[in-house]
Amino acid sequence: MLVTLHVLSFFLIHISFAQKHLAGIVFSHPHPHSCDTSCDVTSVIAGVQGSLKFWVGKLECGGDVEKQWFYKQKFIKKLRESDIAVETEKANEQHYEVPTEYFTTILGKWRKYSCCYWPEGVNDLEQAEEAMMKMYAERAKLEDGHAVMDLGCGWGAMTLWVLQNYPQCTVVCVSNSQTQREYIAGEAAQRGFSDRLEAVTADANVFNTDKTFDRIFSIEMFEHMRNYERLFQKVSSWLKPDGRLFTQILCHREFPYAFDTRQDADTEWMAKHFFTGGTMPSADLFLYFQDEVCLVDHWRMNGKHYTRTLDTWLEKLDANIDQVREIMTKTYGEGAAKQIFNWRMFFMFCSEVFQYKDGNEWMVSFHLFRKR
Repeated sequence: MLVTLHVLSFFLIHISFAQKHLAGIVFSHPHPHSCDTSCDVTSVIAGVQGSLKFWVGKLECGGDVEKQWFYKQKFIKKLRESDIAVETEKANEQHYEVPTEYFTTILGKWRKYSCCYWPEGVNDLEQAEEAMMKMYAERAKLEDGHAVMDLGCGWGAMTLWVLQNYPQCTVVCVSNSQTQREYIAGEAAQRGFSDRLEAVTADANVFNTDKTFDRIFSIEMFEHMRNYERLFQKVSSWLKPDGRLFTQILCHREFPYAFDTRQDADTEWMAKHFFTGGTMPSADLFLYFQDEVCLVDHWRMNGKHYTRTLDTWLEKLDANIDQVREIMTKTYGEGAAKQIFNWRMFFMFCSEVFQYKDGNEWMVSFHLFRKR
């Protein structure tokens, strides 16, 4: 990272402590919300909360606006010099080749592995998934009959939702994961959508297509990218003259940074286990990369919507701990306890981050672009 953030040592101490105790409890204890587990969880959360104020202070360079500008421009320059994406296979291993059964257990009906929308009156995960995807369609002005690309499609939530709700739309969904492609293709076949779907497995660095689209949706995929200049150049070539690109990202309100796997880096644990090669954009980062696309509109959403999503996933994990344990053991053997521990830490850590300062420090950002 270009803005060095030596701030998570306190958090990592609590991670180290919790890993010795919490992993064993999660793996063997019949009641994952037992008193012992709660004590360890409380310790970890306290460590995260104690670190965030110091972390933000480092990002803000002590309030020096010239330093803030300098580091941001330096970071943008480094992005321009990078490959489109780095460590793509590692990212697959960390998220997208994890057993499908795990995600069908913890996610909602649509298997939406991204922030959901919890407006007043929405009280369950299925409703929150639907509310967010309806918002995407409205903001992108999606119309029935459009040719759609779902870039970085995850487990196919937006792909399958579009196919179900817009019966004249066709969708090309793109993922770096063969596991995800097989799942989406299977779901589409069961629902009678196969004739309107093309599911593609491809690395973002090399993927290209001669097809053009009315709407391209990319939901929490750009955080896994680095060279946005080259990425937007590619995406622009896939848009029809009146086409639109709609993106959703998790971001910081002002300061972008990379996830760093180096020993003692502040993002070391998160980078090694979940976001190797990843980027935390700032809400305005893409505005610096408009050679091939032009911003039409831009929205922000309070980070507590992501916190509630994460908390719900964690609740489902804990409520189904025996099933999760069985799934992880089949795939990871003796490493199952560590996997369960890591996922619980991931959900808890991100939950605390995105509710910091009442959800106004780290947040969700949406962009709508047109072809230049």
